[in-house]
Amino acid sequence: MEIMRIEHISKHYGRGENQVAALDDVSFQVEKGEFVAIIGPSGSGKSTLLHILGGVETPTSGKVFMDGQDVYAQKEEALAVFRRRHVGLIYQFYNLIPVLNVEENMALPVLMDGRTVNPKRMKELLEILGLKGREKRLPNELSGGQQQRVSIGRALMNAPAVVLADEPTGNLDSKNSQEIVELLKESNRRYQQTLIVITHDERIALQADRILSIEDGKIHREEVLRR
Repeated sequence: MEIMRIEHISKHYGRGENQVAALDDVSFQVEKGEFVAIIGPSGSGKSTLLHILGGVETPTSGKVFMDGQDVYAQKEEALAVFRRRHVGLIYQFYNLIPVLNVEENMALPVLMDGRTVNPKRMKELLEILGLKGREKRLPNELSGGQQQRVSIGRALMNAPAVVLADEPTGNLDSKNSQEIVELLKESNRRYQQTLIVITHDERIALQADRILSIEDGKIHREEVLRR
């Protein structure tokens, strides 16, 4: 069952002779519950694509459909609600609020949406992420791996349909990197969430269901590893 469809997405920066095409006529589909890895050299357009999929950055042309809904046909306010409720974003640099503790950082998207935090879901995520007993700690009291776990918990609190991760293990050692990937895969299995991960790590990419390789703003190669 298709959850996301990308049709002829292009993204240009600058004008005239200075114009740069970060993405050039990119099209593909993603199935519900699929784990897709996006790989490619620096500057190939990977992060730009992820931000467009997440409703963060508007494409120059083309369309993104989520559950049949044209994402960028929405007005800005509706687009903001879409981002909070349907997409979970995980970044390389955690982006935690330093004055908020673990629970508060994880609850932030729910509270920003004007909703009440589900204590059962919070407890379940804390246990899955190995953060039980650290609920009241601030980010500077956590290791890098623990901070990334908090950022994953924050992305999952709203039970998003799609989780987008931009180099989620880029700042971690190999042990922590594999633990983070296992957590993302567990979320993918347990909640049937679609997972799209940008990575430079071939070991992570090979654990996906499908690999999309991007070069110069275009999909250069697609490889199906498992169905």
